[in-house]
Order: sequence, then structure tokens, then C-alpha cells
Amino acid sequence: MRLRRLAAVFVSLCALTGMIRLVVPATAGVTGEPIGVRRQLAFLRAALDDGAGQDAQGLYPEGYFFLHALYGLTWVELGLRGPAGERATAVREARLAWRQLDSPQGRAPFSEGLSPPFGVFYQGWSNWLLGGVLSLQPAGQRDRGELDRFAAGSAALGRAFDASASPYLTAYPGQAWPVDSTVAMASLRLHDTLLPPAFTGTVQRWLSGVRQRLDPRTGLLPHRVDPATGEPAEVARGTSQSVIQRFLGDIDPAFAREQYLRFRDQFVVRPLGLGPAVREYPDGVDGPADVDSGPLPLGVSLSATVVTIGAAQVNHDAPLSAALANYGELAGLPLDTPWTRRYAFGLLPVGDAFLAWSKTARPWVAATPSPPPAGISWWWRLPLLSVLVFVGTVPWLPALLRRRRAHRPG
Repeated sequence: MRLRRLAAVFVSLCALTGMIRLVVPATAGVTGEPIGVRRQLAFLRAALDDGAGQDAQGLYPEGYFFLHALYGLTWVELGLRGPAGERATAVREARLAWRQLDSPQGRAPFSEGLSPPFGVFYQGWSNWLLGGVLSLQPAGQRDRGELDRFAAGSAALGRAFDASASPYLTAYPGQAWPVDSTVAMASLRLHDTLLPPAFTGTVQRWLSGVRQRLDPRTGLLPHRVDPATGEPAEVARGTSQSVIQRFLGDIDPAFAREQYLRFRDQFVVRPLGLGPAVREYPDGVDGPADVDSGPLPLGVSLSATVVTIGAAQVNHDAPLSAALANYGELAGLPLDTPWTRRYAFGLLPVGDAFLAWSKTARPWVAATPSPPPAGISWWWRLPLLSVLVFVGTVPWLPALLRRRRAHRPG
């Protein structure tokens, strides 16, 4: 009897915890600091020190690079939210991450013979992180060597875009994905806010070329393109769109609003009528999973769902970013200690890195846009709350029935 009662208490506490995670805010908009992100970064720093970057490299080609890049970018995001006098830790950690990208191990998967050298994926993300490090420092106190590297990296990207017949540069020999060029173009916009403007024409030509080569089915940037012409070779997909929507607002806010609403209409769904999630393929289209999307239960990509938290937040879509984050708090099984926080028991640190980066998203170049029309209401939580109430109550029903029978007259 005692074991049965302990089991009932445990189940009810789990259900109550789930209910709390569904309703307590898990994001903080573009100004506050999300609860738990610093403890996530503490977990990630320890994991990186223990070789998590090398482990991630064994999972997919950019694992080492991405884990360090996202760690550094999250520190930039946190630093930008706080007073300038309290940014020393953010500068130190973001700079440390950038130096890992700027190392032989960080460059190992990429080809130096591309234009720009090592490809647009490597140069775009590296340049964006280095620009973030500079953004954390007062204008008169920025490191001269870092300024020169940022200017040189931006110039290399600008030359490559200006010389290309396609708006989409190659990341690997003979392969081009629009998401990579979107990140690189955002870094050129960041350059023109930190240093004398030099890439206005490059940005405008890029936008013109992009508008001429949208995916005909969705009206969005395609997932993959012909590297020579930039013509769509694959329909828009959630894993790349979630990142594109994070960066596009810093390039052209009006175009970004149009693209974001298209993305939300065609990719954000509620499988089984429960919490919001993001499909890997547009609604009505099915396709295979890959290393980027992960498994696709009911067509949903968990990685795209996590990254869309940041895309929604940058686009000032607070209802969607909050809903996705709360659903993640329920499904992600966060494990807390006084010093760290990890999700899914910390088995995949790169997942924690994407989540921390997404929860701290904010525009770096453009002003925060006006909110779009709401696409989801608070009441999406009601079915899940009902399920949790039921789960938390069921273990006590036998005891309640026994008690009722014991007090029945006769």
C-alpha cells in the first residue's frame, strides 16, 4: 500500500511539474533574460571542455563548428541584453568560441579553394560571431586586430557576392544552400552598422536576385539551389527556413515580414491538436528525414521547432515563441542543478546550444518590428493541461473509490 501511494505521489508531482512548465514563461522577449540560459551555458562550457565539440563532429559535418558558434552567439545575445559595464564575461566567452572557429579544427570540414575561402557557410557564421564580439565592446575600445579581421572577412564575402551570377554562394564544392548566404548577408549588414557602410549595393543586388528565385510552391527561399544559377533545386524546408527567418529581418525588414508570415502559415502546425510544432516540409508535402531534420514524427522536425522559437522572437511574434518554448519545457525533460540546466538529460549538447541561442534571439541590426497578427492563442495549452490533470488524478481513483464504498450506508 505504501509503495502504491508513493507511486501515486510521484506521478501526480510529475503531472504538476508539467502543468507548471506549460504556463510559466520560458522566454523573455528581446530585452529580458530567459530563466535558465546561463545555467545552460555553464553546462555547455563544461561539455565543450570535455570534448563535446569533437563528439558533435562525429554526428554531422559541421558539428564542432556549430556547437562552438552557438555557444559564442548565445553569450553575445546575453551580453547585448545587459549594461555595457557588465559584458566582460560575454566578451571573453564569445571571443573564445570565435577562436575555435578560427582554428585548423574549425576549418577542417571546409574547402579553402571556394569563393570566399572555405565557403559561405564558414565565412558567414564566423563573420557574424566576430561582429557580435565587436558589438559587445564600446566603439573606442574594440580590439584592432578583430576589427581588421572583421573588415577583411566582410570584404571577402562582398567580393564573392558581387562576382557571382547567383545570390547563393557555395558552402561545399558544387553545393549551395540559401540559408548560408542569408547568414553571410546579415553579417554584411552588421558590418555597415559597426564600420563605415560599404555593402549597400551588394545587399540590394542580393535581395533582387533572391526575389527572382523563390521556391514556386511556397513563395519562400528554397532549401537547396543550383550552385551555378541559384535556381531552386528543392522545396523550402523547415530546418533552413527557421534559420532564414531568424536573420532575414536584419537584412530587409519588409521582405522579412512577408516571408515570415508565409513560413508560419505553411510550416507551423498542431499535430494531434496539441502543442505547436514546425514541419520539415510544407503542409501537404512529405519527404525524407536527414541529419539536419532528425526523425520526422508526424512530419515534424524537432530541430526546426526549436530554432523557430528564435525566429518568432526576432519577428516579435511573442505568442508563437512563448508557445513553442513552453511546449519544449514540457517535452524537453529539462534537468536542473543549482549550477547547470540541460535538456533530454544532456545527451545531445548541440540541442541545448540551439535552444539557448533561440531563447535569447533579438535583432542585431534592424529595429524590433511591430507584432504580426497572432497565429496562436493562449488556449492551445488547454488540451495538454487536461491530459496532465487526468494523469495526475488517475493514480488516486482506486483509493477514492474504496473510501467511498467504505462510507456507503449499509
